[in-house]
Amino acid sequence: MTTAGLTEWAYLLAESLLADSLPRRWAHSHGVAERARIIAPVLGDDAELLEAAAVLHDIGYSPDLAKTGFHPLDGARYLRDVANADERVVRLVAHHSCAWMEAEARGLREELESEFPRDQAHLNDALCFCDMNTTPDGTPTNPVDRVNEIAGRYGVDSLIGTFIRRAEPEILACTARVLERLAAVKRQPM
Repeated sequence: MTTAGLTEWAYLLAESLLADSLPRRWAHSHGVAERARIIAPVLGDDAELLEAAAVLHDIGYSPDLAKTGFHPLDGARYLRDVANADERVVRLVAHHSCAWMEAEARGLREELESEFPRDQAHLNDALCFCDMNTTPDGTPTNPVDRVNEIAGRYGVDSLIGTFIRRAEPEILACTARVLERLAAVKRQPM
């Protein structure tokens, strides 16, 4: 499968799992993929791969896939076991947006990391950047407002509220690293 074929396949799969049952989640996923296209200049040959992972990152919320209640793990398992997706896409979905911290809070970190090794730091940063700069409705935002929105939606004392506050420094660091890469690309002579 070519990378262009990968993104087309990813959009069709994500749409089939999210558009009808979770239209707002589908809008968010579409917006995250849009952010991935915007940062493509810093990704080189990995741009298509990131866009595919971006549109697929929340498929684990689909009622048809939710098994553990931890969407990164549920989505990655579906992509690996049912959809036979590219292994790099699967690992990105499994680890998107500091998922290891939420997995730890749920008692699933060892399970997550043993099944899906985390080894793509620059792509993990990029996917976190895209996710945390996109509202639930798919429009652009910034990571501070996004973290506040998530904590407010779930409740600051909930598992998700606690996790997102704990992850906030790393989310901001991911964003800073991606912005530094974008700035460096813009400074390069044509």
